[in-house]
Amino acid sequence: MRYGIIAGNGRFPILALEAARTQGDEVVAIGIEGEASKDIEALASKTYWISIAALTKLINILHQEQITEILFCGQVKHISLFNALRPDWRLAKLLLSLKRRNTDSLLGGVVKLLAEEGIQVADSTRLLKPLLAPIGTMTKRQPTEEEAEDIAYGRQVADALSAFDIGQSVAIAEKACVAVEAMEGTDEMLRRASALTAGRRDLRLIKAARRRKHLQFDVPVVGPETIAVMRETKTTALAITAGRTLLLDRDLMLRQANDAKITIVGYAPED
Repeated sequence: MRYGIIAGNGRFPILALEAARTQGDEVVAIGIEGEASKDIEALASKTYWISIAALTKLINILHQEQITEILFCGQVKHISLFNALRPDWRLAKLLLSLKRRNTDSLLGGVVKLLAEEGIQVADSTRLLKPLLAPIGTMTKRQPTEEEAEDIAYGRQVADALSAFDIGQSVAIAEKACVAVEAMEGTDEMLRRASALTAGRRDLRLIKAARRRKHLQFDVPVVGPETIAVMRETKTTALAITAGRTLLLDRDLMLRQANDAKITIVGYAPED
């Protein structure tokens, strides 16, 4: 099987390329400069590098390589999408056509444009289905009653905000919403929440997947780095959407969470 992977940041594209190699697929990787790791070059059959604003170059590469199916693996920082400098003519035209320049609108527009070029965007988690979060508690420690109440409230807030494509995460403490994720990303949102509480409140992190039917892009991801920031910010519980959130380096992540007495819970997605 031959297809392309658009590689963003983090471990997601690395793990996806490793899985593709294991099953014998031939993958052309297109790395986003400043986001993707150079490690993708050793795992892909061929690698190209493009800027985040080079939509025409991306399409030309895919046509040149006769790629008709791609996966978006790894995120691109929202602030990078917003601040993309010197867009080529295709991206500039797309930006002018959008009523909103949030992630859903921009990447959704890219998906539509690629489809017009005969290139389909597949489920980004297709190669990593075993890493999708299950329903229930994944760690040794169950949530306390107080944590469960904060999680329930945080789910309501995060689910409501997900409809506006602002961010994926909220930080809750003692039944109060301390911080909402925007363009800074989850880690910086947690650090901001910790600063707001002067480190004197235990935080709970709730990540919500978008209310969409597909998993083509912007899938929530957690991993060992998430646990490290949770420890740093006195965040004792993590709640994520089951079936729509990837647990990268899952065994290591859960081991680190157990060592830190952090509880991780997967909950069923809202309809």
